[in-house]
Amino acid sequence: MSFALAAASVPAQVLPLREQAAVVNQLLAERFDTLLPDMMEQTGIDMWIVVAREYNEDPVLKTMLPAEWLNARRRTVLLFYRDPASGRVDRLAVARYSVGKSIAAAWDMQKFPDQWQALVALIAQRKPNKIALDTSRHFGHADGIAHTDYTELLAALPAEYRARVVSAEPLAVRWLETRTTHEMQIYPQLIDATHKIIAEGFSERVITPGITTSADVVWWFRQKIRDLGYDTWFHPSVEIQRPSQSAALADTDVIVPGDLLHVDIGITYLRLNTDVQQHAYVLKPGESAAPPALVQAFARANRVQDILTAQFRQGRTGNQVLAAALAQARAEGLNPTIYTHPIGYHGHAAGPAIGMWDMQDGVPGSGDEALRYRTAYSIELNAATTLPGYAAPLRIMLEEDAYFDQAGVRYIGGRQKELHLVPRRAPNIEP
Repeated sequence: MSFALAAASVPAQVLPLREQAAVVNQLLAERFDTLLPDMMEQTGIDMWIVVAREYNEDPVLKTMLPAEWLNARRRTVLLFYRDPASGRVDRLAVARYSVGKSIAAAWDMQKFPDQWQALVALIAQRKPNKIALDTSRHFGHADGIAHTDYTELLAALPAEYRARVVSAEPLAVRWLETRTTHEMQIYPQLIDATHKIIAEGFSERVITPGITTSADVVWWFRQKIRDLGYDTWFHPSVEIQRPSQSAALADTDVIVPGDLLHVDIGITYLRLNTDVQQHAYVLKPGESAAPPALVQAFARANRVQDILTAQFRQGRTGNQVLAAALAQARAEGLNPTIYTHPIGYHGHAAGPAIGMWDMQDGVPGSGDEALRYRTAYSIELNAATTLPGYAAPLRIMLEEDAYFDQAGVRYIGGRQKELHLVPRRAPNIEP
């Protein structure tokens, strides 16, 4: 299959790399200034130490590096201390260099040739009540300190301060999951781009029934994302559901009329991620719309979305939201599976898990995390419908990115409510 269609010019909203770096650094400075002090106060953590060595970066530290730093340098140690009297947060780097413009270098190598001793001196000057390190049982994002760094740091700490070491999980999760106003002005562009890529991929520009395979479309998506100047955090997938009358095609991925196509795709831009799943129907000769049964099945999945988002409340845990949504959906005669997750700096991001596909009774640990405002989620789920002609229940698998705040839940760039059609409109040719 030719990828000539994918060789499009970079659209205006995709900035050159230099300008992207300026935006990333501005967003990061705003987060340090406007989010971190309140988060440290809310969690009762007055000192947060983030440590990583080059090419073995803590996931949190990666989000704190300036755009020009693609990795940590040697061992990079960041220290954040909130003064309880003034509320001011010191941002220091126990490193050979300042980390961008937001974190000043604070290692006097003449006085303290040993990096750990330099860190201990800064701790002793500030006398924190808690020293939070990135350790976590339930969130890999917040468990980023390497074993060697952890053991060496603790060995360097005097017993007085060693006893004050705690997990930074509550603070790390908040840092990763909370979105700023500026970030939410940018996010709709990413969602819009993702939707447009899907719409083009699920069209006659890319799919020729009887010739194009699902793998062709997958690689078209992957190439298109790159050609437009974006990146992706996972390899896209395209799946086919077809009636049992097409059993002869069960082992082939050639797309044919009557197929229901499903895509799972996400892009990365300015350190933010999208995660979207949509469906397309391949029209049979003489059809101008999808069969009513498929349209009804799709509407059932939209209804599960509505039920789920209506359950969002600040302070509710992911498991509580999951249980309430499943109970209502089942009571309405739907057959739901819910596996919704936070999104932001990571595609599967830190924050409350609202089910997993194989954990519909709740997710221990991450599902017990409470929902908070100013957070984004991939509303991911499916609704299964038994349809005549299909050997197995047909699953409408939807995923759209949404934002949760005091006003409730809103889809950042809208959501799919109708199937894409291939071709996008049936030919109207008079005999």
